[in-house]
Order: sequence, then C-alpha cells, then structure tokens
Amino acid sequence: MDLQKATSRKLIFVDIMEKSKGGVLEFLTEQLFVAGKITSKERFLADVYAREKLSPTGFENGLAIPHGKSDAVKEASFAIARLQNPITEYESIDPNNQVTLVFLLAIPSNEAGSTHLKLLSELVTKLSNPDYLKLFMKAKDSEEIYKLLARQEKNEEPTSIESNELILGVTACPAGIAHTYMAAEALERAGRELGVKVLVEKQGANGIEDRHTTRQISQAKAVIFANDVAVKNSERYAKLPHVNTTVADPLRNAKELIQEALDKSKNFQPDNESVHLDFEENDGEKSFGMEVKDSVLTGISYIIPIIIAGGMITTFAVLITQIFGLQEVMAEETSWLFLLKSLGGGLLGQIMIPVLAAFMSYSIADKPGLAPGFTGGLAAMTINSGFLGGMLAGLAAGFLMKFMKKHIKAKGALAGFVSFWVYPVVGSLLIGILMLFIIGKPVAFINNGLINWLDTLQGSNALLLGAVLGAMVSFDLGGPVNKAAYAFCIGAMSNGNFIPYAAFASVKMVSAFSVSAACIIRKDLFTKQEKEIGDQTWLLGLAGITEGAIPFMMNDPVRVIASFVAGSAVTGAIVAYFQIGLTVPGAGIFSMGLLDSKMNGLTAALIWFFAAILGAAISTCLLIITRSQIEETSPLGGN
Repeated sequence: MDLQKATSRKLIFVDIMEKSKGGVLEFLTEQLFVAGKITSKERFLADVYAREKLSPTGFENGLAIPHGKSDAVKEASFAIARLQNPITEYESIDPNNQVTLVFLLAIPSNEAGSTHLKLLSELVTKLSNPDYLKLFMKAKDSEEIYKLLARQEKNEEPTSIESNELILGVTACPAGIAHTYMAAEALERAGRELGVKVLVEKQGANGIEDRHTTRQISQAKAVIFANDVAVKNSERYAKLPHVNTTVADPLRNAKELIQEALDKSKNFQPDNESVHLDFEENDGEKSFGMEVKDSVLTGISYIIPIIIAGGMITTFAVLITQIFGLQEVMAEETSWLFLLKSLGGGLLGQIMIPVLAAFMSYSIADKPGLAPGFTGGLAAMTINSGFLGGMLAGLAAGFLMKFMKKHIKAKGALAGFVSFWVYPVVGSLLIGILMLFIIGKPVAFINNGLINWLDTLQGSNALLLGAVLGAMVSFDLGGPVNKAAYAFCIGAMSNGNFIPYAAFASVKMVSAFSVSAACIIRKDLFTKQEKEIGDQTWLLGLAGITEGAIPFMMNDPVRVIASFVAGSAVTGAIVAYFQIGLTVPGAGIFSMGLLDSKMNGLTAALIWFFAAILGAAISTCLLIITRSQIEETSPLGGN
C-alpha cells in the first residue's frame, strides 16, 4: 500500500527545535490543520491527549506514535517530526527511551475500518523493524523520509520456518491502532529469530485481521494474548494453554513470552471434547481486584450513552414545554410531548441500571453473563436497591457465571443445551433469588440509608460534599477520578437526590472558563497554540466538556491541576450548600432551565451559574500566578 498518500512532503519536518512532548504535539497538530487534514486543532488535540491517558505512545529506539481518533479529522493522515534534541520525559514502554522521531496519526472517527486506516496500520508495522526505523533517523531531509515511506521491505514469511511448533498470538489495544500492530510484528519477528512459527491475529480498529483458522488453532501449541481490552471470540482458544499479558509487553519481551508459551504447552493435557467458553484457571488470569475494576469501568462506559440520550430527550421535552407554554399538553398521558418525556425518563429510570449490571457481568463472564446481569439489575430496581444494588448485581452475576462456566462445561451433544438454556435460565434464576431474597435487601437498606443521609446534608456537611465532588471532577478532566465522581452523582440521581449532579454539572464549566479567561487576560504568558485553544474552550465548558483543558494540564500538571481543583471545590460547595438539584443529566448550559430547588427558579439558576463563574475566577487567578512564576524557565511560556 502507498503510505505516501496519507501524508505529504509538507507534513514532514526534520531537526525541529521543540523540546517537550506538548510542544511537539501542538506543532504537528498545527501543521495538520494548515494542510487541511483536520477542522479543529482544539478538538483533535483533546482527543490525542485523551488517547495518551490509555497507555504510552512512546516505544523504543527513539520512536513515538501518538494518535487520535477524532470527529475533527477530515481524512486519515499523519505528520512526522524528527527532533534535533531528544525528549527524555516522553512516557514510553521503554523507560530509557529518548524520543527523537514522532509520527502523529490523525484518524477519522467514522473511518475505523477503511482503507485509510490500513495504510496507517502498515506504517506502524513497518516501524517495528529496527533496520527500517534507523533509515528514518539517518535521513538527511524530508524528501528522503518521504521516499522511505514508499519503500517495500522484504516480507519475511513465517511459514518458511521449518518448525513443528506453532504459537498463536492475539493483540488488541484500546485505540486499535499502533500498539495492536506493533505488538503483532514484535511477536512474529521474535518467532523468526527463535525458529518458531508465530501467527498473530490483530483485533484493532479495522476489526479482526489475519483471523486464525480452525486448522491453525488445532495445530497450535499455545496462544499469547497481548491485550488491554477484551479479546473477541476468545472461546476459540479454549483448548490451548495461554499466556496473558499487556499489549505493550511484546515490544520488550517478545522472546520471553514465546518461550513461556512453549513451556506451558509441554505438560498441557487438553480435554478433547471441551468446547466451553472460558480458559482453564491459571496464574495468567486477572486478579480479583482487577476484574472488579474492569467490570465497573465497563458497566459505566456502556451506560454513559444511555444517560446522555435519556437526559437530552427529557431536556428537549421540558424546554419545549416551558418555551411554548405546553404544560396542558404535557399533562395528557397520550400526548406526543408526554410520550417523548416518558421515553427519556424510561432510558434513565428503567434501562440504565439493568444495562449497567448486564455489562459489568459481561466484562467478567463474557456473553453468558448478559442475561443474569440484566436479571440482577431488574431485581435491584424491584427491591429499590438502586445504583449500588445494580453494581453489586453485575458483580455477583459475573462471578456466578464464571463459576458455572468452569464447573458446568458445554460438551458434545449437550453443548447447545448448556450454552442456551442452563447458563441463561439457571444463572438468571439464581441471581434473581440472590438479589431479591438474600443480599439485595441489605443493600437496599444501605441504599435507602445513603438516600436519607444525602437528603439531610445541609450547612457544613453539604459544603464538604460539594467541595470533594468539585475537586474530583477537575482533578483529571474525564479520567478515573472524574468518572468516580460521575458514578456517585448518577447513583444519587437514580435514588432521587439531585444535588450532587447539579454540583457536578456546574463544576464541569470551571476548568474551561478559567483557561479561556487566563488566555484573554494575560496573553503574553501563553503560546500561540494555547491562546487559540483558550479562545474556544469556554464553548466546550458551556456544553459540559472538560477535556478541552487537557493540553494545559499536560504541560504543567501539578500547578494546573491545583488551580482547577481549588476553583472547582468552591463551585461544588456553593451549589451543594444552597441545595440546588438537577433532574436531568448531560444537559450542559441548558441545565439552568431544569434546576430543582425550593427557591425561585431564576434565583437558583443565577446561583448555579455564578458558582461556576466564581470558581473559574479563582482558577484563573491561580493559573496566571503560577504561569507567571515559571515564565522564565518554561519552554511553553511567553509568545
């Protein structure tokens, strides 16, 4: 494939002077924008930084491949920068990696499986070859690098290896781009060096590539799973010994992983009749704590679209009612407006918790966990154990089904009966009984106690709760701490307490407002790229999006996070103190018209918005003060 079509000579830069990771990313983003490859530098850069949170994009031998899948990308493309001075602080798989060559990949969100992405997957596969990479490092100018992209490397076919030992591999990373393909190439290259045939299936943004055949699986000695997300169709490898590791590990320890797989295969005795859907227990499985964490994050990720959809549909219905005075129409149970609001409310009140429980269970037990998970979530709603009960139901269903899959295996003629009757029916019945009559009632008692406690929060207690939530929201701008605060607020909302989410929604504007204000008040303290981001970040804040402030946080995390947290804590405390609630999630600035409070609606809206402005003012002052202090030493300070 022609890699040159995804870039141009104008997107290749040799020996540039940028000295920081943030500076390089901003420089290449600017070039992609100038070349017409992206429509918004701010949105694309925010998506790049969001990807950076998942795992390191620095590799080894001076290479880094940051990338972002974004709606701001017009066409799949990449820009290249070779640095005059290496960056030592770039987070990399190899801790000693000093980055001198950066490829910034821009991927359209809606072209995950297109030919464009195949070009990029070929790029990262080629760069896994150290000899090919060295040519980039030694190239005298951008023209020579551009020609290298068209160079066809000799394809070393693993099938040429004279060996009776076949090892399979499966690679999968969250973004499905660089790590997926580079890990695959590392395993196959190590196999050639060891004289072992290694065939790797890539489960990336293109879907499943180089899918293993039934014959290959039957002939294989073992399988290596190098993944940071769930492996699709993992049941195919049930008869094979396996090695579990992260997607980054093969780039450092490919030979050791292959040897470990060979060692496991020596004394492995498979059950020839087994077609069950899980692996044998071994030391390669996730720890209990990791399974619980992954389960909770998986469940939350699946309910976020439902929450946003339900919230915005309800918001639309309420705003239409208020703007056009259609309260009488809304009161009619058969009217279109009532049905529309009921649809949004149904997504939030009836679907959210069962979906949460189902996909938490799915994370632990795969497909057999879905039906019992849904059942457990419905049972949690039936006994009023709320969000907390739904989470417990998801965990209980997941571990119950994992146990059943291990001890009640689908075999021979009974495989279909076990998979499609025993697992869903018996699993659902058991988790239903467990939730309705055993552990569900104590959880409901705890849940009701939490509701009552939240309802009594006033004065200093409310101030403390709001301050803590506010600090969590802006601590990592959409990261795990932010998500924990979000889960708590949604749980409180599902239980009828709307104050925490109102505080959450107000705080989400603080970081964005403060970034814009700081860039306007003291333009001399910020780079051109930062000022361009600041000019528009306030709009993201109005929409309830905190990620626009991520570029500022990445370049000076300690000072910037402290500034955001201070203002956000004040905002959260004010909203909670005045007992202002919000009945609809995900509404952004439209939340002002949907607030729930004992005071006048206009007064509540003004306090809610003023809290965000005051918090932003505090964060703005701190941003300016801290930036002024480091202006002389920071590579990003000044113009």
